[in-house]
This record gives sequence, structure tokens and C-alpha cells, in this order.
Amino acid sequence: MCDDGIAWFQSKEKWKSRGYSPAPGTLIFFDWNGDGTSDHVGIVEKTEGSTVYTVEGNSSDAVNKRSYDINNGTIMGYGIL
Repeated sequence: MCDDGIAWFQSKEKWKSRGYSPAPGTLIFFDWNGDGTSDHVGIVEKTEGSTVYTVEGNSSDAVNKRSYDINNGTIMGYGIL
């Protein structure tokens, strides 16, 4: 399902790759397995410097806040709303 979201954002030219500095509310897509398929999606809360702060459901069986380096290898990219 996450790959369908990526395809939609790409078709609307609203897709940005890893390394982009996202605004609050941007969707962030992850590939935990490194297989080129998105496994998870979250919402960007904020970006400060090179750190992206997110809110993610189904994260350790709960809704959790997380943070990642903007160039983290598990980040596939962003869907701009």
C-alpha cells in the first residue's frame, strides 16, 4: 500500500527523495528491509538542521514520535501535501 502512495505523489510531481528538508505535515516513507519497497509511512512533525522528527502509527504497537537523520538510509522519500 505504501508504494501506491509513492506512485501517486510521483504522478502529481509531489515526491522528494531522501535528503530533502521536509515541512511539517509532509508524509515520510520508509524502506526498513532495504529491498526498494516502502514498508511504513509517517507524518513529519518538524525538521531541525539535519534531523527529521516524525509521528508514526504502528511504531512499537503504538503511536510514537521518532527522529531520524535527514540522510538515514531507511528513508525512501517524502510526499508533499
